[in-house]
Amino acid sequence: MSRSALLIGLDGATFDILDPLMADGVMPVLQRLIGSGVRAPLRSTVPALTPPAWTSLVSGRGPGAHGIFDFFRKETPTSASVRFLTSRDVECPTMWSLASDAGLRSTVLNFPLTFPAPKIAGHIVPGGFMPWRQLRLGCHPEGLFDRLRAVPSFNPRELALDMGHEAKAIEGCADDEYEPWIEMHIRRERQWVDIARHLLREEPSEFTALLFDGTDKIQHLCWRFVDPAMSGDLTSAWDRTIRDKCHEYYRELDTLIGELCNAVPGATIFVASDHGFGPQVRTFFVNSWLERAGLLAWHDGQAPQTTGAASLGLNQLARHVYQIDWTRTRAYAPLPSGNGIHIVTEDAAHPGGVPAADYHRFRRELGEALMKVRDLETGEPVVERVWTREDLFHGPHIALAPDLTLELCDGGLLSILASDQPVRRRPAPTGTHRPDGIFIASGGEYRQGVRVNRLSILDVAPLMLHSLGLPIPSSLEGRIALEAFDGAALAARPPQLDATAAAAAGTTDAVLDAEAEAEIIERLQALGYVE
Repeated sequence: MSRSALLIGLDGATFDILDPLMADGVMPVLQRLIGSGVRAPLRSTVPALTPPAWTSLVSGRGPGAHGIFDFFRKETPTSASVRFLTSRDVECPTMWSLASDAGLRSTVLNFPLTFPAPKIAGHIVPGGFMPWRQLRLGCHPEGLFDRLRAVPSFNPRELALDMGHEAKAIEGCADDEYEPWIEMHIRRERQWVDIARHLLREEPSEFTALLFDGTDKIQHLCWRFVDPAMSGDLTSAWDRTIRDKCHEYYRELDTLIGELCNAVPGATIFVASDHGFGPQVRTFFVNSWLERAGLLAWHDGQAPQTTGAASLGLNQLARHVYQIDWTRTRAYAPLPSGNGIHIVTEDAAHPGGVPAADYHRFRRELGEALMKVRDLETGEPVVERVWTREDLFHGPHIALAPDLTLELCDGGLLSILASDQPVRRRPAPTGTHRPDGIFIASGGEYRQGVRVNRLSILDVAPLMLHSLGLPIPSSLEGRIALEAFDGAALAARPPQLDATAAAAAGTTDAVLDAEAEAEIIERLQALGYVE
């Protein structure tokens, strides 16, 4: 193979955590990669959420083009019902489909929205939110699951995660359960690397992409143990033990990154995250706020109490959405993960909705009111910025986007549950997403030991395509970060644009059954994306 590329995804990784770990000698491999290449903050999508962010990173297109705004999506722009998204909803090509169209093989492991698996040249093993019992069906090509049994560490129950582990973590582990939970994530990351090495030995690929998602999960659930700013709060011996166990996870992750790089000698190496991380200090119960503002009404005048995945309705996600009095509601938040507010427009079924002629005025005034929301305990603003859909998105799927998207001051996610107080302080800070993730590129064509200014998550796909020697479709929204390249290398091989590049997204077969969809929503709930 003349050119090859390796994409190492570190879900939720932030230099705020990685830099201190490298300085303390916990992650020497990552430190060497940075020393031999370039680094930059990587600006995520808005909201900074796993499905739209990773899809944007591997496609070079924004949510308005690829159609992924959240874990879920409304059936139509005017419907109340929502459904869980799959690879069939990705409406534009990804790196692996473009590579396949060019005759190159890809090995894609643990990336979201890869089920049903696109029919590409190479291998796909979905993970993350994939129920383990459907993993055989999710692997591509047919028969791959059985071939993976040759990998000594192969354990499909842990590979796709067992909900018992996730539920215990979010519901409050007993002290003696934290260490086994972190160790399970170490074993799981090991499995992914063992699978990658096995497949690369059998059938080498020009493009290899592996997503480590333990970074996100540990930072969500163990933030106080990994945030250096909170180290002074770790006063007990047990606190320090769990901090050390978290550091063990990062140390082992660093070793695995080294093994993965060694498995693809000569490849250009990219390390990227879908978003960053930071502490969340409060909860904004947006539907309760809208109700108090007279913009949302319930059928019986009482907001439903949502408890657990079953009461979320699964197929329609949120039962409470169907208990909204649509004759008197003008705005509501249907989803707990995308920080979006939808405006109800007036028609026969929604006589209390916003008249079309008043839409822009209403949206503007609603945005202004949201910017005035305050934390009553501190007087601090709750909302950092309110975006209209036109501010954020463009493309054929913009009508499916929320009318307004909120960016909270602490970077957190909205809650759509009922609350007697629209804004509440959290008992202790928890980990949540931040806009700036990480980007690292190392290889012969890149400058060494250089920091460049912030890149967009849309800029990664053009760089990876160039590293494979492929032309860059003009439809991509990202740019080629010329400042990252060695000047002589860039002059010898300048990027090539292709205005005629195909836009095929690949074909799929399998579908999720109702039980699998329910399990996925449980997993999202355990990780805090769904209440």
